[in-house]
Amino acid sequence: MKLLRRLVMIEEGEVPALLWSALYFFLLFFGYYLLRPVREAIGIARGADKLPWLMTGTLLAMVLANPAFATLVSRLPRRRFIPWAYRFFALNMLAFFLAFRFLPQRGGAALGYAFYIWLSVFNLFVVSVFWGLMSDVWSEAQGKRLFGFIATGGTLGAIAGAALTGALTKGFTLGGLPMKVDPLSLLLLSMLTLELAVQCVNRLVALFHLGDAAQGAREPGPGPLEGLRLIATSRYLQLICAYILLFTITSTFLYLQQGAIVERTFSGTAARTAAFARIDVWVNVLTLATQILLTGRIITAFGIPVVLAILPVLTLAGFGALWVWPTFGVMAVFQILRRGLHYAVDRPAREILYIPLGPEERYKSKPFIDTFIYRGGDLLGVWAPTALAALAIPLGLATVGCSGLWLGSAWALGRRVKGVSNEVPG
Repeated sequence: MKLLRRLVMIEEGEVPALLWSALYFFLLFFGYYLLRPVREAIGIARGADKLPWLMTGTLLAMVLANPAFATLVSRLPRRRFIPWAYRFFALNMLAFFLAFRFLPQRGGAALGYAFYIWLSVFNLFVVSVFWGLMSDVWSEAQGKRLFGFIATGGTLGAIAGAALTGALTKGFTLGGLPMKVDPLSLLLLSMLTLELAVQCVNRLVALFHLGDAAQGAREPGPGPLEGLRLIATSRYLQLICAYILLFTITSTFLYLQQGAIVERTFSGTAARTAAFARIDVWVNVLTLATQILLTGRIITAFGIPVVLAILPVLTLAGFGALWVWPTFGVMAVFQILRRGLHYAVDRPAREILYIPLGPEERYKSKPFIDTFIYRGGDLLGVWAPTALAALAIPLGLATVGCSGLWLGSAWALGRRVKGVSNEVPG
């Protein structure tokens, strides 16, 4: 505990809840990163040109998923709808495992693409619900100090999951015999991690007394469309939407270039999966070092507005370099730095934005922003190259322009942060 207190700006009585929160995030990311490299390989198995259609399918899935989740939130208290949501996704994993195992040719391309879309929905929802709970139970001052360390749990889970997947896809030796495990079998392990995450939720519910009658006023209300109404009327939430939309558009530009570069650099699903896994490992090594040593101190010292501007500035520089040198090495370095700093400082700072808000914003507006707006940015980004080509506009110019707009949205959002408690009800 002495080492923990040296690394993290922790105060008396916070350790148990902090460790349970970090373990909860570890389990979510460990389960997801077991499957992420498999998804990436499936996405380009029949050519990177299929990615725009997969992004479109993902957004359509979000249209169906958001009203269902908002209805669940409106009818159940937090201590019940969070476990229900995770167990629903665990049952989905079991269904995919059985389909891949027993259908002819493992279900063919259609089942593979369905899995790609499902996992793209799954990862956004489970993480959004996690951060919604974190912004609910921790104060703003605690979030600035502790969210970086809590995010470390997710980073460790991602490192472990990506490393395990990479090792299994390459094969290993057991008792002198060569062994190779089917990566899709890891769906069963991911189911287990989700159930363990539910147990962490139950522990946090007890620690923060979320089931007490006195906490009833903090439960989301009965209106499933209230989250959308709040977005339509709150300038603060609209700026968060703009920030995330531009982040995802630029992310998708980079994602598409990553898929094309990996496709032409490596041949075969195993080699491509291993390449994606290596990037994931290094992203999370960078993230972990930053989260442990710097995140809480950076956010506390410089404040949310400065932190929100870090990633847009990096993106401007990175796309410029990739425009000149479109190689796997440049792409990998840019991707590692961008994703690493996103997870280490940008994402924790972004989640702090929700702490002053009420339960409707956290559990209804936030999931819509984190899923539909996020994937909407994906959709715009994935089809933009086709439109730009028709207009004879260089993609590099578009990436620089979007990065500039993103920096502007970060500046505008930063100006709103100080007065948000008075502006947004909650």
